[in-house]
Amino acid sequence: MASSLTKDSASTPDAEKTFFGHPRGMATLFMTELWERFSWYGMRAILVLYLVAAVLDGPLEDREALAASIYGVYNAVVYMAAMPGGWVADRLWGARKAVLVGGIIIALGHFTLAVPSDIAFFCGLGLIAVGTGLLKPNISAMVGGLYEGKSGARRDAGFTLFYMAINVGAMIAPLVVGYLGENVNWHLGFGVAGVGMTLAVVQYVLGGRYLGEVGKEPSTPATPEEKRSVLRKAGLWAGVAVAALLADVALGTFDMEHIVNVLAILGIVVPIVYFLAIFRNPALKSEDRPKIKAFIWFFATAVLFWMIYDQSGSLLTIFADNKTDRVIGGWEFPASWYQSVNPMMVIVLAPVFAALWVKLAQRNREPSTPMKFALAMLLIGGSFAIMGLAGAAAANSETGKVTVFWLLSVYLVQTLGEMCLSPVGLSLSTKLAPKLFVGQIMGLWFLATATGNALNGWVVKLNAPMGDAFYYTMWAIIAVAAGLVFMVAGKKIRALMGNVR
Repeated sequence: MASSLTKDSASTPDAEKTFFGHPRGMATLFMTELWERFSWYGMRAILVLYLVAAVLDGPLEDREALAASIYGVYNAVVYMAAMPGGWVADRLWGARKAVLVGGIIIALGHFTLAVPSDIAFFCGLGLIAVGTGLLKPNISAMVGGLYEGKSGARRDAGFTLFYMAINVGAMIAPLVVGYLGENVNWHLGFGVAGVGMTLAVVQYVLGGRYLGEVGKEPSTPATPEEKRSVLRKAGLWAGVAVAALLADVALGTFDMEHIVNVLAILGIVVPIVYFLAIFRNPALKSEDRPKIKAFIWFFATAVLFWMIYDQSGSLLTIFADNKTDRVIGGWEFPASWYQSVNPMMVIVLAPVFAALWVKLAQRNREPSTPMKFALAMLLIGGSFAIMGLAGAAAANSETGKVTVFWLLSVYLVQTLGEMCLSPVGLSLSTKLAPKLFVGQIMGLWFLATATGNALNGWVVKLNAPMGDAFYYTMWAIIAVAAGLVFMVAGKKIRALMGNVR
């Protein structure tokens, strides 16, 4: 598997080195992503628990429902920020600078969260959202740039290796940040997440020489008039948002639910508007239009997948805290530690899946991308079927709690589904994207997660009135039905994809 970087992506003798047989620049991006994900998943591990314990007022059930809604909508905001982040890279700075600036802003956000103040807390969340929007789509686009001209299977293997970085950081973070936050001090936990992000920035700067020319320049630089137009529009919408918020506060009608609802609507409207804008863009060639149509199928399926999957950080964390027996040898481990289970499983399974896809491809037996997505939906549906049984078991238990094996089973099935969708979809986005729209298509891929989480701002509220057993079973049925529909539509989708496999 050993290979070296091409001349156009390297400028030093060091570029001849490889990273587990992949371009040496992958090591820089791998470690940057690892520490960035450490900071993100560390903060995420304690976010809902902190909101319930220290920020929100009212009865416990109401606090939990609102915390789950805020969590979903905040995730949506973070991933929606990937769209302007992709535009900044494509049109203004290039991916290299966008990642650097994004990393610095994220670090500042985490350190702001470490300040014991509710105002600082929400300001810190805002900074993290802006920084992540700049970093996430563009670091992934740079990974794709390292594999320019290489085979699809090799690119998939590279993205699976990159996905390992995400999950190493995600596995370690809840163990460290979760323990400190729940058992020592919430703000100390947030501060440690900031240290992780600082390490990401330092490592990215030091390893930049291995990236060659990848991401240095914007692919389609904006004209001065385009820059002024975007600035005017951004200022206008920001002004409208601030004015609406101030009016709500002045009238004495402000409620956190108002923000949740507005952002949830945005999470649905933004992707629709953006797909329309792409189709109307004169730079989109006729031969690329069917590929964008195929991408819409994958996008819609990913929305439902992430809507279900990302409830692990909200409703499943609350279930772990309240309805799971976490005592081992007389010691109760933190509920946030459950969030290390999924990335731990990914670390084990990612190399297996990467090798499996390559081996099956060599034998011309690799499942098509539509089939992989269909399998992902069947598996995510199966995970919530197990969750429905766990909810019923907890309701019928004398203690009101179930053993750890219920959630462990849920996370295992979800991880299998994730392996069929997430790294495959990430790679697919770079292959389906027209060259002039790579950063923005990557932003759309992350926007699928945003839309799923935006919907969570509403759907998680159904859990309390429905009860665990009915709620989780309902979504299990919907997910399985979606998987079957995608399987039936596979031939049509493959035709739209053209020569992309």
